[in-house]
Amino acid sequence: MWPYYETEDWSVLPPELNRRFNPAFNMASIKQAINEAVERVRMPAPTRLRDLIRQIRAARTAAEERTVVNKECAYIRSTFREEDSVWRCRNIAKLLYIHMLGYPAHFGQLECLKLIASPRFTDKRIGYLGAMLLLDERQDVHLLITNCLKNDLNSSTQFVIGLALCTLGAIASPEMARDLAAEVERLMKSPNAYIRKKAALCAFRIIRRVPELMEMFLPATRSLLTEKNHGVLITGVTLITEMCENSIDTLNHFKKECGHREIVPNLVRILKNLILAGYSPEHDVSGVSDPFLQVKILRLLRILGRNDVDASEAMNDILAQVATNTETSKNVGNTILYETVLSIMDIKSESGLRVLAVNILGRFLLNNDKNIRYVALNTLLKTVYVDTSAVQRHRSTILECLKDPDVSIRRRAMELSFALVNSNNIRTMMKELLLFLERADPEFKAQCSSNIVMSAERFAPNKRWHLETLFKVLVAAGNYVRDDVVACTIQLISEAQAQQGYAVCALWRALERDTADKQPLAQVATWCIGEYGDLLLYGPPSEDVEAPVNLTEDEVIDVYQRLLWSPQNTVVTKQYTLLSLTKLSTRFQQGNEKIRQIIDTFGSNLHIELQQRGVEFSQLFRKYEHLRTALLERMPPMETAKPQANGIIGLVNGESEIEEDKTMILEQLPVAAPSDSSALLDLLGSSEFDTEIPAVVDNNTPVTAAPVINNNDLLDLLGGLDLSTPISAPPSFPQVQSTPQIFSPTNTSNFLVDGLLNSSPVQNEIPSLVAFDKLGLKIVLKLERPSETPDLLVINMLAQNVGSMELTEFLFQAAVPKTFQLQMLSPSGTVIPPLGQVTQVMKVTNINKAALRMRLRISYTGDSGPVLEQTEVNNFPPLAWQ
Repeated sequence: MWPYYETEDWSVLPPELNRRFNPAFNMASIKQAINEAVERVRMPAPTRLRDLIRQIRAARTAAEERTVVNKECAYIRSTFREEDSVWRCRNIAKLLYIHMLGYPAHFGQLECLKLIASPRFTDKRIGYLGAMLLLDERQDVHLLITNCLKNDLNSSTQFVIGLALCTLGAIASPEMARDLAAEVERLMKSPNAYIRKKAALCAFRIIRRVPELMEMFLPATRSLLTEKNHGVLITGVTLITEMCENSIDTLNHFKKECGHREIVPNLVRILKNLILAGYSPEHDVSGVSDPFLQVKILRLLRILGRNDVDASEAMNDILAQVATNTETSKNVGNTILYETVLSIMDIKSESGLRVLAVNILGRFLLNNDKNIRYVALNTLLKTVYVDTSAVQRHRSTILECLKDPDVSIRRRAMELSFALVNSNNIRTMMKELLLFLERADPEFKAQCSSNIVMSAERFAPNKRWHLETLFKVLVAAGNYVRDDVVACTIQLISEAQAQQGYAVCALWRALERDTADKQPLAQVATWCIGEYGDLLLYGPPSEDVEAPVNLTEDEVIDVYQRLLWSPQNTVVTKQYTLLSLTKLSTRFQQGNEKIRQIIDTFGSNLHIELQQRGVEFSQLFRKYEHLRTALLERMPPMETAKPQANGIIGLVNGESEIEEDKTMILEQLPVAAPSDSSALLDLLGSSEFDTEIPAVVDNNTPVTAAPVINNNDLLDLLGGLDLSTPISAPPSFPQVQSTPQIFSPTNTSNFLVDGLLNSSPVQNEIPSLVAFDKLGLKIVLKLERPSETPDLLVINMLAQNVGSMELTEFLFQAAVPKTFQLQMLSPSGTVIPPLGQVTQVMKVTNINKAALRMRLRISYTGDSGPVLEQTEVNNFPPLAWQ
């Protein structure tokens, strides 16, 4: 009647298949079996799951499918009303399939609990599966399953325990995890390898859900690394990896408690045995012995060796063996090599090992599988920060990836190519990138053009090459060029006076052609011709550029007229063109009447911007004729306006961004983003004065500017300054990051300038000022003017605590009119002990030689609570600003 199994260990069989003599199989069991048989005869058997699947697949429309599903759901609901239904297991199975199709099946939650409570293994299996699919911690029914799980975790059958552990790991809420964590920890020490494996995976899920339970599993976890069973070993490595990634204390525990002599060499030994082991049918995957375990061990070694020299040294040899002995003909071997490369680049490995890792990625770039090529490019993009020279060896292969048909590979190759650009390869790299830009998809053109401009800005060998590159970008990218590229090109032309003749001739030849699809090029060309139109017609011919032959003023005006009247040109291009044409009236020797007529036509233009410009410019030919020449004269060289690129162009190119001078190095100070809570910061950008908020300094982190906390306080600080002084735009100066200065009141000749110890020569001895002296706090300003920069005034602020109580949270702020350029270096501290002091350096640039005025805000916390004081310093000596 029952199938017979040839086995000595009957405990491995499900209970319903184990039919040998059982004392529990008594009269009650016989009576239950008879009742089930009678029930089956009385009630017709419901539709089987396979038949339901066939019916649903046979539905031709969504409406037919809904009809079938609704009919079956109605039948299942009716059977659930029966207290003891022998078909509950089959109905729940069908309901789970309906749930997978997206139909509501929440009404089967309680029935899943009834199946879980059943003594039959098949019922428990379907019940636990339904619980994992239909229950979550938001359902009240979820709380009722805890007791069933606890009972099954203590079952004598390993398969029942496995079901309970799987379900607990899948749906455990924090409360359920805390209640059953002790049971899971006990099962991790079970003599049964199957149960240990399931318990370790359940502990992995519990730790993710409730990290504070991690400490409970530490003793049982350490023993998992000594397992011979690969299934238990891989779950143990996974569990340790999760613990170390989520807790620094646990990572240090495994390093110190276990010691490097135990855990790292133990992992190295396991990995070495996997590499050198012979063929094992049980663990072999495409000729590689248990690649899944190898990958897990490599990932754990990477975590243990990060920022640890001793652990990294212990694993260098095994990583080299894995990198050289792994077969690469199969995808399995490539997976192991990829994890090996990540481990090598993440630990404190030897330089030769890093070169080997980069060479592996270079071989990946030659693989036919596009997924492997993408992974290699993505990894090289991270690796290029660590070892640029090793990645440079594969530059030609990376450039070939720019021609790959896959869009993702082309994007990663483009980003990596820009990361490899430096002063040595700028010409060859730009040549390839410009070819890529010409044939690139529109989605690439904006980012690629900005990155090319950024690279040319940093590494251009000369101005002529720089201009030629920018012109090629404008032609190749067309209308996808960003506005920052236009501004950068105009600034470069304005700055390179020796190349203005070449630029105006080259741009005129481009403007003669159709520029409807190159609006940024038309904008740059019209601006340049408007500024330097006299060089186009009357300037000396350039030796290395083909100048226009017999070009007349009328021909230039005709081209401008075509641009202004073309409906394909944008309003911005027409604004550039209209202003440029107005400027040409002062550059040309004749033809002003024709220019005036064209401008007059825009006085009634439908677009308000063009109409306003037309009306205003027309007045320059009539009422304000005498001002036209002076107003439209050439602009002075512009300040540098670098484009904002989205690509990766940073310190990875093998060259430092820091500009070296003879005696100092300037580093840019990153500025924190302003708050969006008020429009005050926009006001400050165009207001009459300049403010500086002191930076917050920590010994272990870069200096970053402190965000604005209270906009009203800034308004109070800036209010009351006399703003009647004429203002001209000051030049921009790079902010400087400096270490905290140790300033002595008895020695003012030496101070930290731009972050380096440098004795700056002083032009004149300037007397000090007492800016504030109140409530035990005295602030002295010591003034110095370096002889090499006469426009610069260095102010050494010395805050002295002359009281007996400590002053904390000291903050010094300053504001000056925008005629001046104010820069504040980081303070030496924020706490002033009794009879102690804090120093801070301010740099004020005064190119107009105007009288210096400064408003100060001082805040600190004393024994009586927070203190906020304001003062204004208007008595700077003449030597400080004349």
